[in-house]
Amino acid sequence: MAYTNVHRGARISPSKARLVTDMISGKSVDEALSMLATSKKRAAVFVKNALNAAIANADQAEVNIRNLQVTEARVDEGPTMKRFQPKDRGRAHPIMKRSSHITVAVSEA
Repeated sequence: MAYTNVHRGARISPSKARLVTDMISGKSVDEALSMLATSKKRAAVFVKNALNAAIANADQAEVNIRNLQVTEARVDEGPTMKRFQPKDRGRAHPIMKRSSHITVAVSEA
């Protein structure tokens, strides 16, 4: 059985977060946590929080945490805040502030 967690509305673009989730999918939980701890990407913090919550969900069901493996790590696009930056001669340029929904699922190997 898979134990999941979804971090909704993470303030990072989905393309940046997908670089980190692709890195940990299919790995064991210990290996994934060590990879996220040493990563320099800002998205690693969001993914690590989601992974820790998924591990806690599995722990509530009294599953052996040593045997857990990341079965699914995916990033979906969240709502986009649309802002405008004033430019010269009265013009305005749009700024898209993107957000993500980060889903992490773990299950026993």
